[in-house]
Amino acid sequence: MIPRIALTLGDVAGIGPEIVARAVIDGRLSRCCQPVVVGHPKVFRRAMHLIGAVRETVTVASLNEIDWSSSAIPVWNPSTTDASTVPIGEIHPRAGQAAYDYLVASTRATLAGELQAITTAPLNKAALHAAGLDFPGHTEILARECGVAEYAMMLFLPPGEPLRGPFGLGVAHVTLHTSIRSVPGLLTSARIQETIQLIDRFLKRIGCQAPRVGVCALNPHGGEGGLFGDEEGTLIAPAVEAARRNGIDATGPIPADALLRRAVYGEFDGVAAMYHDQGHIALKLIGFERAVNVTLGLPIVRCSPSHGTAFDIAWQGKARADGFLEAVQTAAELARHAPDEPARDSSVGQP
Repeated sequence: MIPRIALTLGDVAGIGPEIVARAVIDGRLSRCCQPVVVGHPKVFRRAMHLIGAVRETVTVASLNEIDWSSSAIPVWNPSTTDASTVPIGEIHPRAGQAAYDYLVASTRATLAGELQAITTAPLNKAALHAAGLDFPGHTEILARECGVAEYAMMLFLPPGEPLRGPFGLGVAHVTLHTSIRSVPGLLTSARIQETIQLIDRFLKRIGCQAPRVGVCALNPHGGEGGLFGDEEGTLIAPAVEAARRNGIDATGPIPADALLRRAVYGEFDGVAAMYHDQGHIALKLIGFERAVNVTLGLPIVRCSPSHGTAFDIAWQGKARADGFLEAVQTAAELARHAPDEPARDSSVGQP
């Protein structure tokens, strides 16, 4: 199956349009999926001109209009917000609203079976808030639209140097976009166990039949027996033991500085981190251009590159599409397998 994948432009004031443009003219993309660009057609054509690409595009009013056998790149704009005149490299409410509209429309189309996956260019959280949209980022919007209560953000590094494991390395986070101060209060054994289960499910989906999941401690040195905090004993260890009773090969809590190194050297296939930077820093250090953001626990496939909107280099012809291409290829691979089947929460995600 060649999956049909939505490529959202993200925040058009940033590098999203350029990396999408670079990706669609790359032969690797056409070999793995049938793309539809989701965003303002004027913005996308401007990005194609920026990189000197000569490729036919066709604007469609709906996905039903797409001729998937054509070599022309379909561009679908589901937003009523005019993002074509947004200032470059600046936080702007119209950019935030349009990025939100692109994501929501793509999500609903994928839920309806019109598409098989979504790969998103970066959006800007401040622009979302400027538009009056109270979401920390992509993950929370997707969870609401899909009506899921159990989800996690994973940073996945596909196989290859410097990793020694044959399936790459996935690091998922128990807490997401929140302050460091709030992390201890947000941690629960149930949430930690859910994250371990989501990691295990993802790894099996990419072909790792017997995943080994390492679980980070929260505090330095694993809390030093309670001297630096007791979350390891009261929250994390019980979650690990519960996961093991459910048949998951989970180990921990292990101090994060030691665990991530051991995982890179092939001892673990996945890692449960307690907060955002605990996992992000290590993976971005060793594989910034290749790391893929995967939203776990959804009934659809969504991937993205690990970088942000990069306003400082936006629309200068400097942005690289390596991470976006990795994200599309990962999304295509996941789309070929059965999707996750999370428990739906009927109180959220209803249009």
